[in-house]
Amino acid sequence: MAEYIKQEMCDLNGTGEKPVYYRMKIQRNMDMEDFVERITYPGSGLSRGSVIQVMTTVAEHLAYCMAEGQSVTLDGIGTFTPRLGVAKDKEIDSLDGDEPKRNARSIEVNGINYRADKELVRETNLRCDLRRGGISRVWKSPFTEEERRMRALDYLHEHPFLRIQDYMAITGLKRSSANRELLRLSSDPASGLTISGYGSHRVYVRRKTEGDR
Repeated sequence: MAEYIKQEMCDLNGTGEKPVYYRMKIQRNMDMEDFVERITYPGSGLSRGSVIQVMTTVAEHLAYCMAEGQSVTLDGIGTFTPRLGVAKDKEIDSLDGDEPKRNARSIEVNGINYRADKELVRETNLRCDLRRGGISRVWKSPFTEEERRMRALDYLHEHPFLRIQDYMAITGLKRSSANRELLRLSSDPASGLTISGYGSHRVYVRRKTEGDR
């Protein structure tokens, strides 16, 4: 029997009310070996070797077809579509820039979008017998935002830069909250913080004042 969890969300709008959503409690991850064993039960008429061969071939040809610029729809499973992005450490073009900053080698497939077949969703729902699995609350930092800002500045007194994981460690925030807060603080000239670097090399440093120049 599956369980659902009522998950608390962050109050992003400052209303004082934290919305909730429901999510499935995942008991464990079923790997390839477990899945194949589930399919090839006694009396199924399927051999383990043939199932693995078919699944491996499907995965291989999904990659081939998407690499050719096609999306792939498998009845009862869903649609797979390649997602593109700029390669690591490459700068993104503006839409109307005169000089292209990118060439084909700068663009890569960095993910696969998947949209489940409606029949798969329906079948999963019909077979699912849910029971309550508890409540998961948002982890709260023991510090106010102003205290967190001051802790960041104190950290930068002794270190040349501040990374997201450093801010998480000194404030108690989770990664997504720490990232949003640092972006917001760095866009405020009065915060004393600013961004240095791009992409995976982005860090936060002390904002220079007139007296520093």
